[in-house]
Amino acid sequence: MGIDLGTQSVRAVLVGDDGAVVGSGAAPLGGRRDGVRHEQSPDDWWEAVRTAIGGALASGPGPVRALAVCGTSGTVLLTDGAGRPLTPGLMYDDGRATAEAALARVQPTWALPKAMWLLKEQPSTAGVHLTHQPDFIVSRLVGRRTATDSSHALKTGYDLTTDTWPHEKLRALGLDPGLFPEVVRPGARLGEVGADGESATGIPAGTPVIAGMTDGCAAQIASGSLGVGSWNSVLGTTLVLKGVTAAPVHDSTGVVYNHRAPDGGWLPGGASGVGAGALGRAFPNADPARLDALAAAHEPSTALAYPLVSRGERFPFLAPGATPLLLGEPRSDADHWAALLQGVGHAERLCLDYLDHLGAPQDGPLTFTGGGSRSAYWNQLRTDILGRTVHIPRHSEPALGMAVLAAYGAGAAPTLADAAERMVGLSHVLRPDPARTARFLQPYLRMVDELERRGWLPAPVATHARTRADALETS
Repeated sequence: MGIDLGTQSVRAVLVGDDGAVVGSGAAPLGGRRDGVRHEQSPDDWWEAVRTAIGGALASGPGPVRALAVCGTSGTVLLTDGAGRPLTPGLMYDDGRATAEAALARVQPTWALPKAMWLLKEQPSTAGVHLTHQPDFIVSRLVGRRTATDSSHALKTGYDLTTDTWPHEKLRALGLDPGLFPEVVRPGARLGEVGADGESATGIPAGTPVIAGMTDGCAAQIASGSLGVGSWNSVLGTTLVLKGVTAAPVHDSTGVVYNHRAPDGGWLPGGASGVGAGALGRAFPNADPARLDALAAAHEPSTALAYPLVSRGERFPFLAPGATPLLLGEPRSDADHWAALLQGVGHAERLCLDYLDHLGAPQDGPLTFTGGGSRSAYWNQLRTDILGRTVHIPRHSEPALGMAVLAAYGAGAAPTLADAAERMVGLSHVLRPDPARTARFLQPYLRMVDELERRGWLPAPVATHARTRADALETS
């Protein structure tokens, strides 16, 4: 079983050894957004997990041989010694910890500055524990506080090179070592479902609980993109790119960061603020399939969009003050919809240009996963904007990635790549239309110019993007 704690819902899937999804369940999640504030209730997470698990068990055969949980990267809360929540969950894009981020020299949306901000709000810090989103769910399933995985711990300041918490640096920020959990590699055994967990969910007591990874890494596993030079683009509420490299990708700005794979390799990537969430904000009651069909008449769109879901950008550039951008006046809803779809594609292309700027290899396959990949029109549009071949997996959700990781962690396969090879299937391959790629080149370069003019995109990155565009155009 794989469980994915998303922004808008929780999803659980039961997957056979051959990758066939034999049971699934989902439950919606709400939250509170107000400017840079974004919170959810941890108790709501648990109730949604219970509902999703119930749906998966009702539609699939048992028994569950192992499970793993993923969550949104950088989402944290404070709990007491018994695992009870003391604060709301500060979501992955909550941007209130700007002063703390400046002290820690990381992005405001990372978990470390959020922990500092939460502690300042606490009347007492005695017996308080920092808890990542999946840790809260795992503790309910197991019946005690468990270790966290190094993937979710990354944005809390965990040093993946030495596999330790940098306690001297954390003490300098006023953070006591007792605040932080023990850390294990993804794929390690965290414990077993306890009696209370069985009573609450129906999963038999004794079922192994395996350490998971962040949702972006989970989607990467689900894509099967586990060879060096391969990349997976996860389009959900926001856009995440994850790849595989033999060594860490160094980025002095911190925009690109490196997860550690269960086998010790490196999974660099970044999380953008653009994504499908911008469609829902602009068109809350839209029929996406109808607007997709109408958008085909607006290529390129009249207006040019950089469709941030909320204030601030984290990748492919760091600009906390960036706001959603719409240049020009759309002629219709379909034209506006087209601008948003194309804007995500342009941002995605800039992400890949930035990774190339850092020297990250991109000679492997590119896959599309996430909720946005359910749109056939958008998939082909993005393929044409990028001008490169794209692979679409049979199932493209992080919950599947967690099921694959659970299988590996429970010993069903000798390596994670072996588990993925057996359980991840390819749906189809998309190839770019050179004429459409050329059609979207000028809008892309216009966006690069505008982002540089506003001071959001550094000049060397903008220059590299233009140089790459010239090379593609003449090839």
